[in-house]
Amino acid sequence: MQLEIYDSTLREGEQSATVTFTWEDKLKIIEELDRLGVSCIEAGMLTSARDLDFIRQAANLPLEHSSLSVFGSTRRVGETAEESDGLALLARAPVSIACIFGKSWGYQVERVLRTTKEENLSMIRDSVAFLKSAGKRVIFDAEHFFDGYSDDTEYALSVLRTAWEAGADTVVLCDTNGGMLPDVIGMATAAAADAAREMKEQTDHPCQVGIHCHNDMGMAEACSVSAVLSGAVHVQGTISGIGERCGNANLNTLIPVLQLKLGFACIGERLSLLTDTARRINEYANRVFDEREPFVGGYAFTHKAGTHIDGVLKAPRSFEHIAPEAVGNLRNMILSSLSGRSAMVEKMARILPHLDRESPEVAAALEAVREKEAAGYSYDDAEASLLLVIREALGMRRQYFQVPHFKVMTDEGSGKEEDMRSTAMIKVSVGGAEELCAAEGIGPVNAMDKALRQALGRFYPAIDQMHLTDFKVRVIGGGATAAVVRVVIESTDGVAVWRTVGVSPDIISASWQALRDSVEYMLDLRSSGGAV
Repeated sequence: MQLEIYDSTLREGEQSATVTFTWEDKLKIIEELDRLGVSCIEAGMLTSARDLDFIRQAANLPLEHSSLSVFGSTRRVGETAEESDGLALLARAPVSIACIFGKSWGYQVERVLRTTKEENLSMIRDSVAFLKSAGKRVIFDAEHFFDGYSDDTEYALSVLRTAWEAGADTVVLCDTNGGMLPDVIGMATAAAADAAREMKEQTDHPCQVGIHCHNDMGMAEACSVSAVLSGAVHVQGTISGIGERCGNANLNTLIPVLQLKLGFACIGERLSLLTDTARRINEYANRVFDEREPFVGGYAFTHKAGTHIDGVLKAPRSFEHIAPEAVGNLRNMILSSLSGRSAMVEKMARILPHLDRESPEVAAALEAVREKEAAGYSYDDAEASLLLVIREALGMRRQYFQVPHFKVMTDEGSGKEEDMRSTAMIKVSVGGAEELCAAEGIGPVNAMDKALRQALGRFYPAIDQMHLTDFKVRVIGGGATAAVVRVVIESTDGVAVWRTVGVSPDIISASWQALRDSVEYMLDLRSSGGAV
């Protein structure tokens, strides 16, 4: 069965406390979602002429797989549909779909709208009919449906029937408070699906049921799946579940569950684009990507325990419920004191593919990693440094440059944050030639990064394409200000992303180790054509 996937990232996502999109961000997100192949993309809520200007711009994008939708509300209490400025904007929008929300819970009707249940039904009927007469496909979001169903089942179902009778193609059942359990969602959705079938027989109109869940109890995906199994054919959600309060149903989880586990048609072969799309959209949202997200996270198919690594290398299904490639992800093995020879052989295959578990090189590399871990290093999230350690243990680590001298100074100036600057002076030596550079930065790590890249630019011009994207510090020992710290740096050259680690009682020294490894790893990437 084909399901309609409706993405609401641009509206619900922007209602998240930490997310704001520029017009450019929104246009890029629409293009990414179209590439992924979702059925409908909600381009935003229409409340002003400026919003309409954006919709016009979005409507000019050459979309191949997705249709655009605009979002608004029913007419207000006491006005006609023709008098509603909001409905007029929706009708004028140059897209084929209009989604409007209205109340389906008597409590909300009387306490929030401060009107009668009969007037609420009239508001829904008039608004849907107005947009249908404007040539729109109309989706009606029945706000607080499940709360309404629990309080007054017949009235909640009458809201759905009113929307269908007025011409709505799809009525979406909303768990607006995010407080329902999956079994309740399933039961109520089944009743709505029965009502839809009855209405379709009477009107010969495509009366469909949809689901829209919030995640206030951490069950938005489970509730959405329950609704689909009970008759919903339209599924709303957002990328990474970003949305108001605790967020919305996460399409990164829902789509593969529905398609791979339950056999519903969602986005077909474009499912392999899911991981890349999720990462890109999180970047446009200026969010730190959650590496523990199911299916698309960097840790979703990462194995650390030796027995797990040994098992998954022999038979992937033993510790992976799907193939990582199905969602565009990758399998990863983390080396640590918990890992065994199988994990090291897999890591070293990039360098020496002929090795096996009994090779002395494998034992030497494992011992080097264990010594580093004993000193406080952790390679769970710093594979670039790990590969450099392995190369060093094998005598294969290249010396791209040496640093005979570096110095870092910090000047607080007036004491104001904007006047605080750090200066780094670094001398590098490459093949006997030396270069001395100084640079000013916002903080010592930024200054060191700038100075090192300037000094090496003469010898390795490609370093200009590299920049740091994240910097994390963790205290790993006691002793207050004398404690040992671990620094992890994330870097990119615009294509690959890698992380490196440094450990020292001196935060500058730890940062320098991670920075040096980062540059060296990038040079290894370039010299090996992208495989280290």
